[in-house]
Amino acid sequence: MSSELPYDPEIPDLREKDPEDLSPEEIPGTGPIPGLDDDCDDPALCAYTEYVEGEEVEDMPATGEGAEGIEADVWDALYGVEDPEMPVSIVDLGLIYGVEVTERVDEGHHAEVLMTLTYSGCPARDMLTDEVEREVAGVEGIESVDLRLVWSPEWSIEMVTEQGREDLNDFGLSV
Repeated sequence: MSSELPYDPEIPDLREKDPEDLSPEEIPGTGPIPGLDDDCDDPALCAYTEYVEGEEVEDMPATGEGAEGIEADVWDALYGVEDPEMPVSIVDLGLIYGVEVTERVDEGHHAEVLMTLTYSGCPARDMLTDEVEREVAGVEGIESVDLRLVWSPEWSIEMVTEQGREDLNDFGLSV
């Protein structure tokens, strides 16, 4: 039997037992749902389900225009992160919804980055979020980073900046 889905040892193989002998807890889809109503501390429903509702964001796409000092440096670092499938900055794709840099007493500067993905099941999610955290943490003066994935507002092609549209066109995509 071939399957595109990865094997999950937490999900029992129902072919191994007679369905009549299974308890309700052993049947997927019955009983309590892990990760539900617990603020996603244990998102066991799917490898890509940590959904955090964001606040309504105006002035999209966020580009860092007008940022100064360390916050401008964070935006510069984010412009250097490209989508793994095409050579376009994640900022120009409209994936960054906001950056806030605060100074913490005796702890240096803390950066909070609000980010989305083109869709919630993005297979490059971990790779992309790890790179964003690494690049922002590498900015001189930044001591800690909090990256929050948000899904509101939902990403759309309208979030792409003019530069992003030019880069996508150069890549061969018409937008």
